[in-house]
Amino acid sequence: MSVENNIIELIKELPSTVKLVAVSKFMPNELIMEAYNAGQRDFGENRPQELNRKISELPSDIRWHFLGHLQTNKIKMIIDGVSLIHSADSLRLISEIGKEAVKRGLVKDILIQQHISSESTKQGFSSHEMEEAAIIARETPGIRVCGVMGMATYTDDMEQVRGEFRGLRSTFERLKSSVFTNESTFEHVSMGMSGDFPLAIEEGSTIVRVGTRIFGSRY
Repeated sequence: MSVENNIIELIKELPSTVKLVAVSKFMPNELIMEAYNAGQRDFGENRPQELNRKISELPSDIRWHFLGHLQTNKIKMIIDGVSLIHSADSLRLISEIGKEAVKRGLVKDILIQQHISSESTKQGFSSHEMEEAAIIARETPGIRVCGVMGMATYTDDMEQVRGEFRGLRSTFERLKSSVFTNESTFEHVSMGMSGDFPLAIEEGSTIVRVGTRIFGSRY
């Protein structure tokens, strides 16, 4: 199927309350434009140099999402053009994003990343660190915390994955009631990719990050 048809079929599977981010890392502009022409506007990248190039080459109404670990020395490359940083995974990164945003007169939207996976290679705060991170981020000038993000374990054990997603949703609810009470901008749980997004939606995801189902396996 074409990228356009993949987008159309995928949208049919998503509730209206769930935002689709098309993960376009490593994808050429031509394929991104196929998705764009099918109506897709939210795209996700994880390499600052590649994202910076695509921002300059592709339509200005695309909402770019930064996914994956962001090095503090690369913040300057993306902060002006990115709509949402999904992967605020350390206090230092949160602080540096805030500083760069203030310098530019911006308020930058971020998600706080929780380490929900059993894999040590993935980034993020532990469950018990999330409240402290949320409080600090909320008080950081130049930052607006819009929710939480997590990456599940890469495994065929879907019950394990379900439990990890459920834990992240629980963190979101806890922070919503304790730290971000009455703050309508704290609204997102970013979890679920091509192989597990239906499960993520069942467990309360509001943003799914899908690449292979749209563009194929050219990763």
